[in-house]
Amino acid sequence: MMSKQDELFMQRALQLAGFGKASVSPNPMVGCVIVLDGKIIGEGWHQKAGEPHAEVLAIRSVKNDDLLKFATAYVTLEPCAHYGKTPPCAELLVEKQLKRVVIGAVDPNPLVAGKGIKILKKAGIEVETAVLEKECLALNRAFFTFMQNKRPYIILKWAQTSDGFIARENFESKWISNPLSRQLVHKWRTEIDTILIGKNTAQYDNPQLTAREWSGKNPIRLVIDHQLALSEDLKIFDGEQKTILFHSKDQKWEMQGVESIQLKQDNFLQEMMNYLHQEKIQSVLVEGGSKTIQSFIDAGLWDEARIFTSPVSFEQGIKAAELKDHQLVCQENIQENKQTDVLSIYYNTTSSLKSLI
Repeated sequence: MMSKQDELFMQRALQLAGFGKASVSPNPMVGCVIVLDGKIIGEGWHQKAGEPHAEVLAIRSVKNDDLLKFATAYVTLEPCAHYGKTPPCAELLVEKQLKRVVIGAVDPNPLVAGKGIKILKKAGIEVETAVLEKECLALNRAFFTFMQNKRPYIILKWAQTSDGFIARENFESKWISNPLSRQLVHKWRTEIDTILIGKNTAQYDNPQLTAREWSGKNPIRLVIDHQLALSEDLKIFDGEQKTILFHSKDQKWEMQGVESIQLKQDNFLQEMMNYLHQEKIQSVLVEGGSKTIQSFIDAGLWDEARIFTSPVSFEQGIKAAELKDHQLVCQENIQENKQTDVLSIYYNTTSSLKSLI
């Protein structure tokens, strides 16, 4: 039976799991804590895809293996039951004869999906599930969306003025948000697989779409250009990071470092998501203009929206997109000198993960 102590140690496992946010994709974030007599004797988290899992690192950190047969392991996600780049963690826990295993959430991956729990129980290990389950599911929203919806987790992001504009009439938008807000966006870029813009943003803003202001990896760049009208000398085609160009023109388009994907005009966005799912891409940050963002909203293809509202006023210009079926979950003030932006985060209430809202 779950206790307050179980919740406390699972909370620590969640904290550890979060350390892998920018480095484990396409794997889920997982943390593991090993406890004996109310004290932590080992802990670990999955640090990078292809490297040892959280359970392995936690067990390695225990100084005396003999203690494991009396200990409890707290794991945020069901231990894996299949051979991939690493051996099954469920079998390792059995080998080390753990007394008890407490699991936050069942793994939706068909290769696991309850099989890890069966291995543990068959070996006589006491298993407790659904401890802080909602928090464990929320931590890996992208992974669960990818597995259950067969598409990446889609985050919409834009900055708007106090009167609801994202750019002036000539498409000029620098700078609506303050420097701290922009730095936060660069942090987000290190935490997602891909970043997407449309033709107008590429043409008028000429962005690099890199994480220059934060330490970490750059996301794969995605750009929608239906008619292949963009100039080849734009920064997104500089070869610094992989770029995928999606279009609907029956024409070959070749450039070093750029992958060109032709999709049918009908159901264009869904076809794009199908392609990204096939490529095992789990998350997309949509930073395009209002037309691109609104197209995702209208198609119901979004999970989360992060909107900066600045005290700046334009009075006229290009209006921001309008959300549908949304729920505000939190707001935060981001202050730089005298300018304070308000960051509002919304979730799509029609998402299959709506129970987490």
